[in-house]
Amino acid sequence: MKSDRIQILLNRIDEAKRLIDTFRPLSPSIVSRLQKQLMVEWTYNSNAIEGNTLTLKETLIVLETGMTIGSKSLKEHLEVVNHREAIIFVEELALSGSEISERNIREIHSLVLKEIDPKYAGRYRDIQVRIAGATHIPPDPLFVPNLMSDFANRRLNKTDEHPVIQASLAHLDLVGIHPFVDGNGRTSRLLMNLMLIKNGYFPAVILKNDRKKYYDTLEKGQKGQANDFIFFVGRALERTIYLYMEAIPEIHAHFITLAEASKISPYSQDYLNILARRGSIPAFKLKRNWVVTKESLLKYIDNHK
Repeated sequence: MKSDRIQILLNRIDEAKRLIDTFRPLSPSIVSRLQKQLMVEWTYNSNAIEGNTLTLKETLIVLETGMTIGSKSLKEHLEVVNHREAIIFVEELALSGSEISERNIREIHSLVLKEIDPKYAGRYRDIQVRIAGATHIPPDPLFVPNLMSDFANRRLNKTDEHPVIQASLAHLDLVGIHPFVDGNGRTSRLLMNLMLIKNGYFPAVILKNDRKKYYDTLEKGQKGQANDFIFFVGRALERTIYLYMEAIPEIHAHFITLAEASKISPYSQDYLNILARRGSIPAFKLKRNWVVTKESLLKYIDNHK
C-alpha cells in the first residue's frame, strides 16, 4: 500500500518534470554536459556498490581516454567500459518506442559481463547462489526461466502504477529472483532506469555513499515491505532532477528562495522550510537552498486563508 510520503514525493517529482519539460528541447550544450555527468556518476556508483575500486576521477579517465590505471585490475576496467555500453544500449532502447522484453534484460546483462564472464554473460544461472549479507535466499535455478517469464509479464508491461513505483518494483523483484550468476545489481539498476527513461523521467543514480541504506531497503522489500525502497529510489531520482534544474538557466529565474518567499508571505522561512520538506508546496532544492515559484506560493496562501 502506497504511503502518504511516497505520494507527496511522486507529486513533487511530477511537478519538477513538468517544469523541466516546459524548457524542452534543451540546448545541445546542456544535454551534452548532463549526459557526460550522468554517464560518469551512474557508471562509477553502480560499479562501486559492487566493489569496484576505481575512483570517480579514474572512472572518468577510463571513459574519456581509454587509458588504464596501473594499480587496477583488467576486470575493473572492463566493468567501466561495459557499463558505458550498457547505458548507451538502455538509452537507445528507451528512445526506440518498443516494449521492454525479457530478452532485453538478458541483452543488458550480456553487455555488463562482456569479456568478464563469457560463459554466463546474458545467460540465466544454472547453479544456486546466495546474496552476500542478505537473509533472502534466491530461488532454485530450475525455477528461474519460469519466474523470469512471469516477471516480464507482470512488471515490464504497462500498468496503472506510477512509473517510479513500477521501475522500483521491477528492480526489487529482479534482484529477488537473482537470475544471473553475477551482475544482478547492475542489471537491475539499468533495467530500472530504462523504465524511467522510457516513461520520460531521468535515471535514478544510487550513490555509493548510500550503499547501506540501499541494501537495507532492498532487504525490507524482499520481506514484503517495499515502501522504503520505493521512497529511496524516488529520492535518488530527485537528485538527478536537481542536476537538470541546476543546468537550466531559465529555472533559476523562475524560482525564489524561501528567504525571499517569507518576505511576501505570512509565513516564516522556517515554516516554509517545513512545508517544503513535507511536499505541501512544490518546492525543490537547487544546490543547498529550497526554492519555490512565486505563483505556486501565492496559490498556496490563497487556498489556506
